[in-house]
This record gives sequence, C-alpha cells and structure tokens, in this order.
Amino acid sequence: MPEMQSAIGAQLEPPLSGWLRIEPLLGLVLGASGGLLESAILKTSLFSGGLLGLAFGLAFGLFFARRASSPGAGLIWGLGSSFLLWILTAGGFFHFVATIGRSAMRLQDAQGHFSELVAHVVCLGMPVGVGLGVRGGFRASNEKKKFSWARAIVAGGFAGTLGGLIFGRWVSSGDYFPLLVGFGELGSRSMTISLHFAVALLIGVAFGLLFQRDVRGYGSCMGWGLGFGIFWWFFGPLTLLRLASGMPLDWSAEQGSAVFGSLVGHILYGLILGVAYATIDKIWIRLFIQSDPLNREIEGPGLHILRSLGWGAIAGFIGGLVSMPVMIATGVLPKVAGVDSNLVGFHGVFIHLAVSAAIGMTYGLLFRDETSVPGDAITWGSLFGLIWWYLGPMTLLPLLLTGVCDWTTDAASALLPSLLGHLIYGAATALVFFLFDRRYTRSLLLDPRTSARELRRLRPTGTPAPALWLFGSAWESFSLFCLASRRVLLLTPRHVVLRNPPQSIDLNDKFGGAGGIRTHEWRFCRPLPWATWVPRRIS
Repeated sequence: MPEMQSAIGAQLEPPLSGWLRIEPLLGLVLGASGGLLESAILKTSLFSGGLLGLAFGLAFGLFFARRASSPGAGLIWGLGSSFLLWILTAGGFFHFVATIGRSAMRLQDAQGHFSELVAHVVCLGMPVGVGLGVRGGFRASNEKKKFSWARAIVAGGFAGTLGGLIFGRWVSSGDYFPLLVGFGELGSRSMTISLHFAVALLIGVAFGLLFQRDVRGYGSCMGWGLGFGIFWWFFGPLTLLRLASGMPLDWSAEQGSAVFGSLVGHILYGLILGVAYATIDKIWIRLFIQSDPLNREIEGPGLHILRSLGWGAIAGFIGGLVSMPVMIATGVLPKVAGVDSNLVGFHGVFIHLAVSAAIGMTYGLLFRDETSVPGDAITWGSLFGLIWWYLGPMTLLPLLLTGVCDWTTDAASALLPSLLGHLIYGAATALVFFLFDRRYTRSLLLDPRTSARELRRLRPTGTPAPALWLFGSAWESFSLFCLASRRVLLLTPRHVVLRNPPQSIDLNDKFGGAGGIRTHEWRFCRPLPWATWVPRRIS
C-alpha cells in the first residue's frame, strides 16, 4: 500500500519548476496575436481586440496551462475557455442581464454576436489551447511515454479514411457531403468524392496528432471526436473551406443557420472517427508496444466484457428511472423520444426502461476505466447523454420508425426538452456504474498481483472532460437559441418547397419523401430498405 500511495502521489504531483515563467508568457503572445487577428477579421478596434486576447492568453496560461498536458487536451480547454469568454462578454451574460424580460432583444443580441463566438473559437481558443498543449506535451514527454509520429499519422489517417468511407456511403447517394459544406459546387461527382476523402484524411491525421496521449478507451475517444467535430464545423465549413474556395468569410448567424445540418453531420462523423481511432490505436499498441507476454492481463477479456455489460445494464435501468420524471413532465416519454406513437402508459415505461438498460450496456463497454472520481463520472455521463441525444431522437430513432431523420434547427429545437432528460440519464447511469467499478477496483488493489495493473488503468486527474462538457452541452443549447429562429430554406432535389417552416416538424408529414435526411439545404440521402425515395412537391 505505501508503494501505491506514492505512485498515486507522483501521478498527481504537478510539475511546478519553470511553469510560472513560460506558460503565462506563451499565453500572452498567442492570445495577443489571436486578438489582433480577430479584430482584423471582424474589423473592430485592434487595441481592444489585442487587449482582450492578451487577457485571455494570460488567464489561460495561469489557470489552465497545467491542464493542457497534450495538444488535444489544450484544444478542448481552449474551446471551453473561449466559449466561456463569449458568454461573459459579448454574447451572453451581461446582455442577458441587461435585457431581462425582453426575450426578442436577448435573441437578437445573441444572434448579432454570433460572429464573435466563431472568432473567439478560431482565433483565441484554438491557437492558445493548442500552443500551450504542445508545450505541455513536451513537458510530459520527459516523464511519460514518448509521442509516436508514425502511430499518430497512420492510425489517424486510417481512422479518418474509414470514417469518411462509412459516413460517405451513407450520405453520398443523395449528393450531400457535410464535410464539404461551405466549399461550393465542384465540377464532377468524382472530384466531390475525392475531396470528401481528402478532407476526411486530413481530419483523421489532425485528430491523431492532437489526441494520441488522451486516448485511453472508446468512451473518451468518442468524447474527443464529439468536441473535435464541433470545432471542425467552426474551422472547416465556416472558415477554411470558404477561404479555399475563394469566398469571403461569413461568420454571421444566418450562415451558421444555413449550415446547421452539417454541424450534426460533423458531430456524427466525429463519433465514428473516435471509435475508429480507438480501435486502430489499440491494435497498434497490441502489435508494436504491448506484445510482451509478461504484461498479459490476469482477467480474461470475456469476463471483463460480461462484467461491464451487467453493471451497465443495471446502471442504465436506474438512470432510466431517474430520468423518467423529466421525460414525462416534458411530454417526451409518451412520444417515445420525440416521435409520435401510441406506445403510452405501461408499454411506454417498459420500452423506456428496456432501452435505458441497453444503452447503459454500451456505456459499460465504452467508458469503463475512464473515471477515478465521482465528478469525472458525472461529466463523462453527461457527455454520453449528449451523444445519445444526437444518435437517438435526432438520427437513429426517426430513421427506424419513419425512414427520415431531420437535422434542421427547428427539429432540434422541438427535441430540446428531451436533451435535459438525456443529460440526467447519462449522469445517473455513469454515477451508478462508477460505484460498481470502484467497489470492484478497491478489492483488486488489495492484491499485489493486480494492484500495479489497476494503477495503470486509473485515468489521471485533470482530464479536459469538464471543458468538453461545457463546450459540447452549452454550445448545443446556445446554438439552438441563436440559430433556431433564423429563416431557413428547404430544398428538394429539384424544387424550393418551404420558407419559414413551423416550429415543430412532424416526421410523418410528406416532406420530400422518405429515406432521407432533412437539412436546410435538402440534398440527402440513401433510402433505407423499408423506405422509398419519392420526391414530392409541398403545396
């Protein structure tokens, strides 16, 4: 036990030597440069922009630099910090206080400052976070395992290409490529597909270079994929692709609303990328790093999986019970996660609890060994609930029941009450699972044969999961608040069909035919086996 305590203490002891001299200075330089760039793009005062960037960089260097232990962790903390900066200054808190009781003015203010949110993310959060994360990576390389360029590029490239293949085969039949939104039309379909895979490869390699040290399991990798997908929506369709195609930057709320469908596409692609990278990275480690037979696990993988499934099912069932009052109060449960159905009463409760237990099993498989304290478990669980909100009521469930899923801001706004229930479900499920896992882990720590293995599995404290939760969950709510009321334009493959759509959309309506995905641009997608692609004009 003394050896274990000393190992944990060494793991948690912060490296203080030289930290107070370098990180704040680096944050000052990067923040001031980003602030000047932001002012030049938004055509505001260079002095105020530089001062804001300088203050942001200094604060990040003082308070968050020790958390930025890798480029990926620095990026996540930078994104969360930049979003918090926007809430506290231009776009959120003070305007909210000043316009209490005037909802229309609050909405107009938030939409008017949407360009500043994009600028904060691209010009401040990204360079400051990644810069200090690179510095933290060099510091950690002297204490932990070395960074492998070959592993990051090869695993990231394969994961990005595989994710592009899976995602591309789903959406390409309708000639809609979310990763290319903002680039404009290309001359031929072959050029479009080639560019799609090139962008997917670029995203995968960047993901591998940024998050190699942060990948410990499928769950955390899905979380990093979620955050990276949201970031790439800011950096890709709203910024990089427009510049590459020769178009001027447009960071307005109107443009953000127009490409909102691609945001959901980027999030789903990020989840696929995270799972693919975690799988390929595990194979790489098994083949080239952990091939020593002396380091084999005592517990077989089959028993490990069965135990995770059992704990996850019980935790998911309890999470379903905890979230059920919210689902009933918001009217989500009688509609089975937002889709109209006759499954009410006992049948609805039974299906809700059964689905909750099944989803809890996926949490047990993906997120075991990701948390070491209850707070981290609740944070990861909330992210898990957010992930299933995108996968479930917004995508998979409508596809299973109707053959159509809706990625418009209006559909997301209609499903927003269920987001609260998903977050509560995820947090409760993760907390119960953590209690099961901690009790079992404590019994293993008493055995010297297994204590060293369990200590290696413990995730160090200081994970960027709180910043990811802030950036992911809060951004979802604010994006719907800022973008959902914008006027949208829905197109069938041939006709303009609707302007100013209703606030809630019934998926059973004849909206351009079944078997597709509805976005503001309406250019989707392969029919499912039980659906047919029948474009219809809406009168």
